[in-house]
Amino acid sequence: MEKTAEKKTEKRQAAGLRTGGAGKRQQTEKKLRADAGSVDEEKLLLVMRFTLMISVLNGSVFNLVLPEIAREYRLPPSQVSWVAGGYMLFYAIGSAVYGKLADRYRLKGLLTFGLLFFAAGSSLGAFARGFGMVVTARVLQAAGSSVVPAAAMLIPVRWFPPERRGRALASNAVGIALGNAAGPVAAAFIAGFAGWRFLFLLALLALAALPFLRRLLAHEPPIRGPRTDWLGAALLTGAAACLLVAVTRSAWPLAALGAALLGLFVRRIRTAAAPFIQPALFANRRYSLGLAIAIAANAVGFSLPYLMPQLLARLNGLSSARVGWVMLPGALASVLLGRRGGRYADRRGNPALLRLAATLQAACCLLLSTFAGASPLWTGAIYVIGYLGQTLMLVALSGTVASALAPEQAGVGMGLFSMLNFISSAATATLIGKLLDYHPARALNPLQGNPAAYGFSNIFAGEVALIAAIVIAYRFLPKRA
Repeated sequence: MEKTAEKKTEKRQAAGLRTGGAGKRQQTEKKLRADAGSVDEEKLLLVMRFTLMISVLNGSVFNLVLPEIAREYRLPPSQVSWVAGGYMLFYAIGSAVYGKLADRYRLKGLLTFGLLFFAAGSSLGAFARGFGMVVTARVLQAAGSSVVPAAAMLIPVRWFPPERRGRALASNAVGIALGNAAGPVAAAFIAGFAGWRFLFLLALLALAALPFLRRLLAHEPPIRGPRTDWLGAALLTGAAACLLVAVTRSAWPLAALGAALLGLFVRRIRTAAAPFIQPALFANRRYSLGLAIAIAANAVGFSLPYLMPQLLARLNGLSSARVGWVMLPGALASVLLGRRGGRYADRRGNPALLRLAATLQAACCLLLSTFAGASPLWTGAIYVIGYLGQTLMLVALSGTVASALAPEQAGVGMGLFSMLNFISSAATATLIGKLLDYHPARALNPLQGNPAAYGFSNIFAGEVALIAAIVIAYRFLPKRA
């Protein structure tokens, strides 16, 4: 009897995801659309863009001062890297957890809790004396600030109709580009004049956005989602943590533990009355395939800003400060043109924007494969094309994945999208590091004649093939969820 009841429940969940729960979904959409009409969209986008910029900046700003922290505490690179790695770990997991909580609790309350927690961790770090306290402060920061990417993905879905959603997603991409552009400059300036501990205080700027967010989201309708499955959340968190550490540290026993926890999580969501993630979500082929394509696209997008500093330092002998200036125009181009990409998606659709983004990324990777080791000015100009393509690709795939979700699945669906992108970034960094340790005897690109650049050239050539595979796979997406 119990098994029969469970099967009936699963069928109802699957039918609910396909049809949106019939009247329930229509009622939810009406409430959300009515609320969207009462929100000042431009102000909401501006405030969210600023908050996202601070969140992204806080994630990358410590990368430049890791050597200084290592000297102060006399630590090897493997230990001091936890200042960045610990933040990334909790940031990735938190984005999925907050996304799920947004299906039950109001986003205004979650943002208030997260940003106050973010500020508490920042205050602790500013006065930290031991290395353990520094890492603890970074973990607390990540646990709070991870509400920002979850909210940034969810607001366009809940508050903007499909014909204006591309513009909202592009606004988020601009915030990310601003954070990436400001990170190296802010780190060099603040650490040089006041010391690296003052970098923690940058995060307090996010508190300035909190009153505006609470006012702009004041008319959010009450959420009546199911109770949170905390056991399922713990299993997913443990699996993600183990897999992230495993790929960044090559700790394969942890990978096995992560796989085991993931298996227990799958079993849990199939048997729990109100699972953390509805199994029917993965039966949605448009969402599942879109998620897989997004993971591959994120690997390409992450590799460009990850490889550029190493390429310019190894092949051109540039210092960290000069590398930052070479990469800055790429971020600025994304800031200036990113929102136009969103409007392009609203007019022509996400497939058209994805093809444009893929063309820009493929052109960048092909040129870098051919001219790696050339003049830094030429390399920086090529990077502008690739970074703009990365921003547009994020907008296109975010819109594609969001369009596959029913309103009641938007929180957990977009949260999972964010978390898997972070895991993809960690795996990409590890893979690229291993590829760069290998020195090939020949280049896949026959036009590359510099033996010192063969490793970089081959990676970029491989990414051209991956971009082509992404475009082909996208054509097989179901037109409807």
